[in-house]
Amino acid sequence: MVHHIVMWKFRSEVPAGERPDRLKDMAAQLEGLVGTVPGLLSARFVPAPLGSSTHDMALVTMLEKPEDVAVYASHPAHVHVADTYVRPYVCERACLDYEE
Repeated sequence: MVHHIVMWKFRSEVPAGERPDRLKDMAAQLEGLVGTVPGLLSARFVPAPLGSSTHDMALVTMLEKPEDVAVYASHPAHVHVADTYVRPYVCERACLDYEE
């Protein structure tokens, strides 16, 4: 199993009042990729981290094997979700991949 964890911060231009809706959209779209992207076993969006966190949100996914990270990254469904629901609203992406 490969764990793929990504964290982001909101862009400063995203109004506070708009952020809850953006988080809901991100969660629905990213978690909805399970069953569409080969090798993606699970996806859990974290919209409300503890105050001690350095980022505003995270995505915790599990994939079958290391090669599936590249498949996930380039899959058209993932690219569409990232380009439409994530990238326009976030900055300071951090990523950690590890195998268990």
